[in-house]
Amino acid sequence: MSPSHPDILTERRGRFGLITLNRPKALNALSLAMVRALTATLRDWADDDQINAVALRGMGREGPFGAFCAGGDIRFFHRAALAGDPRLEDFFTEEYALNHLVHRYPKPYVVLMDGIVMGGGMGIAGHGAAQSLRVATERTKMAMPETHIGLFPDVGGGWFLARCPGHVGEYLALTGQVIGGADARDAGLADTVVASTELPALWERMADGDTAALHTLPATTAAADTSVASVASAGSAAALAAGTVLPAARASIDRVFGLPTVPEIAQALASEAAAGDAWAAQTLAALRQRSPMMLHVVLAQIRRARSMSLTQDLRMERDMVRHCFHTEHLARSGAASETVEGIRALAVDKDHSPKWNPARIEDVTPEMVEPFFESPWPAWAHPLRDLA
Repeated sequence: MSPSHPDILTERRGRFGLITLNRPKALNALSLAMVRALTATLRDWADDDQINAVALRGMGREGPFGAFCAGGDIRFFHRAALAGDPRLEDFFTEEYALNHLVHRYPKPYVVLMDGIVMGGGMGIAGHGAAQSLRVATERTKMAMPETHIGLFPDVGGGWFLARCPGHVGEYLALTGQVIGGADARDAGLADTVVASTELPALWERMADGDTAALHTLPATTAAADTSVASVASAGSAAALAAGTVLPAARASIDRVFGLPTVPEIAQALASEAAAGDAWAAQTLAALRQRSPMMLHVVLAQIRRARSMSLTQDLRMERDMVRHCFHTEHLARSGAASETVEGIRALAVDKDHSPKWNPARIEDVTPEMVEPFFESPWPAWAHPLRDLA
């Protein structure tokens, strides 16, 4: 039997294992206990011959759906960093191991990404693995907004953003831009889009146990099983078109975010904004609000991850997140770390005025950036050394 937890509801229906993230007041933000319960459940079901497939959804404030997962519990990160709580290290090690488990899951894995899907929510969405089906809706609000809190797109974000078309990955990683379901599908971050009103019926059809077609799920997933396919095909035109922001900006994104450095990206945006380009002006304004140092780190992360496996990327990100909270090469940790300051400004004091250090994109040097990619552990002692 899978261990129970009040924030992770599990149910066996027919041949499906059904999981509901049940922390709606926190938009299902992941705690360490939730990560552990998800990991134990998925491992249990992977070896259970009575379970042929798994489906995952989030509980909204008014009932099932409406919110998937807003990421990790950043208030916990803040408290733990200031207190020197070792559970902070455990959280990232175990969360990234869960991301790896989800990506390599041996059974079909259906994720209903209704509402907010950010940060850690992306990490449990399957990363587009061969046996995953990521279903978005017209209410999907997807983003990797970590540069807003002095962090980087983790949970495998380097890997899956690096595989977006063109330079969309750099754009999403640096700006934290929120996209809808149709854009998520076009960026390769969702597999299909259905109307949110269809989700309850889809859940019930999966719960009815019709899983025969799941065993022939194609490598490029268009539909998970007959029930999913029938509901997906009924998706409204509004669901398929809602929230598109990428198509109109795609040429600009590829031109600007393909430049070699963050200062060059900022300079290009400034030039285009001065010529009256509204998208460039908005994008530059967004970048100027993010952590200058982490913008440089994130650009390097995405470009390194293009030549990595997910396993390699997760190990790199585990190194990086250690440096975010213990930036020893800059003699900064605790309240002085860029990440703790970013969380303070957004979620603790809520003054939305982080004191970034350095304060300007142009003041960040390679000597500040490169040590983020140096592992603080020898290979034999790395926290994620056992990932396959």
